[in-house]
Amino acid sequence: MSTLPEPPPPTLRLAIDTAALADNWRALNALSGSARAGAAVKANCYGLGVEHCVPALVKAGARDFFVAHWGEVAPVLAHVPPEQLGVLHGPNTSEEAAYARGTGVRPVINSLHQARLWSEAGGGPCNLMIDTGINRLGVSLAELGDPVLGTLDVQVLMSHLSSAEEDAAISAQQLARFRTACAKVPHRETSIANSAGIALGEDYRCDLTRPGLALYGGVPTPSLAGQIRQVAFPQAAIIQTRNLSAGDTVGYNREFTAPGAMRVATVSLGYADGFLRSWGKQGYLAHDGRMLPLLGKVSMDMVVVDLAAAPDLREGDWLDVPYHLPDAAQRSGLSQYELLTALGDRFGRSVKADCADHAASAKPLAAQH
Repeated sequence: MSTLPEPPPPTLRLAIDTAALADNWRALNALSGSARAGAAVKANCYGLGVEHCVPALVKAGARDFFVAHWGEVAPVLAHVPPEQLGVLHGPNTSEEAAYARGTGVRPVINSLHQARLWSEAGGGPCNLMIDTGINRLGVSLAELGDPVLGTLDVQVLMSHLSSAEEDAAISAQQLARFRTACAKVPHRETSIANSAGIALGEDYRCDLTRPGLALYGGVPTPSLAGQIRQVAFPQAAIIQTRNLSAGDTVGYNREFTAPGAMRVATVSLGYADGFLRSWGKQGYLAHDGRMLPLLGKVSMDMVVVDLAAAPDLREGDWLDVPYHLPDAAQRSGLSQYELLTALGDRFGRSVKADCADHAASAKPLAAQH
């Protein structure tokens, strides 16, 4: 078989501002007070790329990392020692327990079943998740007296807040339940706060905080606004321009009809890339601060934009996808988490040292809208 030539550059690119990422971790670490901030790097660093994000976090000072799946372990271990990595889903089979012992990573034990598997595999340092009210993973308060928990070498006793971004009364209830668990289970350190939990105050910070979304530019609570920088800067290329006449329609189901003569561009971006149809009529792309509204439906691989504000643009020109996450969430109806993790594999991801150029074009639009 002949060797295929290198493919041409993609028509989608995603610049990762690792300086902003590092600044976000340092800000969250400072807000953690006497606790230290870890980093949730699951889902390929919320879609931005382990190979780009984890080295920047390590250089900034992060020493505690968390993934969800066992298949996420190997890429992170290329950058951090195994004892600094926790696996949130824990071992549900003997094979997973053996893998944890073989790699030296720290499983998060979430149930009595997992505790037994870990002990039977030979045990070792682990973290233990206590369910205090989110009812996902975690040992219940009623199970804390089970003898198998006494066999565990618990490094970090953990729980997870269900509604920290809402400052709901349930957060205080969860903290009280967690303190009850802390008194019953031998452990070395404690952790309950996610990104929004850090903002709830010193009582929630314990020994270790576990920010995720805010590291990557998300602002889950207003109290973090102004302290978190945008990290992800997607762009898409124009692949065709055309002139419309009055009455011409655009896209599936002919949802947009040109009211008069118009110049438009077809752009290499669609719902297969995470730019979902929920953007709809509220969506736009941008170029040098000029807003280019979407026309018609978002397709799998393409969108069409109005070039009235930028008639000089041609095929091959790059457009900014507005991704200041709080604004993008409001405009699209998607959560900030979904906006990040839905970004598709067709984006060519790279570190961008001078993302200020992108920010200059994106931020004024966010401020206007």
